[in-house]
Amino acid sequence: MLKAPGYTSHDVVARVRRLLGVRRIGHTGTLDPGAAGVLVLCVGRATRLVELLQAEDKAYRAEMVLGVHTDSHDAFGQPLAIRRGLRVPRERLEEAAARFVGDILQVPPMTSAIKHQGRRLYELARQGIEVARPPRRVRIHALRIVRVEPDEPELTFGTRVLFDVVCSKGTYVRSLCADLGAALGLGAYMSFLLRTRVGAFDLADAQTLEELERDAARGALALIPKEAALARWPAVTLSPEGARRVSHGQTVGPALLAGAGPTPEPGMDGGPVRLLDPAGRLLAVADPVPTPQGTGFRPKIVFT
Repeated sequence: MLKAPGYTSHDVVARVRRLLGVRRIGHTGTLDPGAAGVLVLCVGRATRLVELLQAEDKAYRAEMVLGVHTDSHDAFGQPLAIRRGLRVPRERLEEAAARFVGDILQVPPMTSAIKHQGRRLYELARQGIEVARPPRRVRIHALRIVRVEPDEPELTFGTRVLFDVVCSKGTYVRSLCADLGAALGLGAYMSFLLRTRVGAFDLADAQTLEELERDAARGALALIPKEAALARWPAVTLSPEGARRVSHGQTVGPALLAGAGPTPEPGMDGGPVRLLDPAGRLLAVADPVPTPQGTGFRPKIVFT
């Protein structure tokens, strides 16, 4: 789905449930009401993939405004600090951004959906309650400055910075904006956020709610098969006996792979893989495990 600003992720799921007449629908990562972009929905039996797809990396285009720090780290919060008159050389921006690439510790904002003692943080924030949030380790795979406005040698109050970021599950881009603003000594809040990709799905794959409703009315609704969601993952083809055992949830060793040998695709790094039957159809998602004969595969999800 291409979520528009103004909708919660729950709003989108509820409307698609009514449209499809299907109860089992889940999404693979919340988007704030003010944000837009790719929201991957899993329908029916494909909801079993939600946990796996939530772990996929995500890409965003975001804008931050320098000189103001807000309690929510975005434009919807209350200003906590305003820094007028300060000026920072523009080259400091690239230097600061480079320091955030890699593994970093990030404190979730109080307006996030993380639970504290059974309650969402944003529920506590609405009551004026603030609690300690332990920092969480996240990974910034790439951070690229796209545009700075106004295009001047110095950054100051009101300067807008547009950037692209690719990051791991659990990253808060608005917290990244606040931390980057703090690193510059100016403060910053996120003024715009567009999620451009989740795993293998990007904006080109996304439909708005209106487009989905139009296609459903025409009888031309086409859902993306689950195989497409996992297309980037390494694949291992099983022998007939290996496929039979995996279909019953059993771990298979290298002797039960096609060709009776360990022949996974290049790129296997210890993460989940696709197990294919001899005809090349997706049979299961599995984790590599050591066996006395070599690397085997333990099914996590079996599709029968």
